[in-house]
Amino acid sequence: MVKIYENYLKILKNIEKTCNKIGRDISEITVVAVSKTFPVEVIKDAYDSGIKIFGENYAQELRDKSKYFIEYDISWHFIGRIQLNKLKYIVPVSDLIHSVSRVDELEKIDLLSKKLNKIQRVLIQVNVSGEETKSGLKPKELSDFVYKAKDFKNVQVVGLMTIAPFTDDERIIRNVFSRLRLLKEDLQKDFPEINHLSMGMSNDYLIAVEEGATILRIGTAIFGERKYK
Repeated sequence: MVKIYENYLKILKNIEKTCNKIGRDISEITVVAVSKTFPVEVIKDAYDSGIKIFGENYAQELRDKSKYFIEYDISWHFIGRIQLNKLKYIVPVSDLIHSVSRVDELEKIDLLSKKLNKIQRVLIQVNVSGEETKSGLKPKELSDFVYKAKDFKNVQVVGLMTIAPFTDDERIIRNVFSRLRLLKEDLQKDFPEINHLSMGMSNDYLIAVEEGATILRIGTAIFGERKYK
């Protein structure tokens, strides 16, 4: 059996050690436990271990799990690729949507949020690495997109998100994360509310901490390897 509590504690200690090394405050960093494909029993174990923020990649899975945990003080993040017809499952329960990169997504989120009398917080996904398999805006498209997002009163852009290439080359990973940080710092001149950087997963989260991440998306290092059907 995977020892979720021990795994989570080890991650927090690693983050604290890295923060101390570089002079960051650990309170600046949020760990999102990526619970996609894991059953509610595993999420319950994680919750009992002290985890209160969970990330899901699939809209219907998020909808169903959030219903099960409706009485729990859980914060749900949606971190997967957005399908417009599935946003109706995402917006009602998500405290933060990590993966916005199209105007039609903003339009739909805004419409749904108005009906719910909600301001939906979102992150803009940026394809810093330029990989064709990854979603997200090109860095040069980012500024115009943020200006367009201001037209939607029930959507609040609070930061940026990216996914580093899956590689053992730390220089490549660090370059992607540092470039996203620089993009955020540039945007903050006109949009000071853009504070968050969602970057770093199980294999590279400590590099992300060193490069300024405020949100880490960690799944395998907490829950163990997934068993896909």
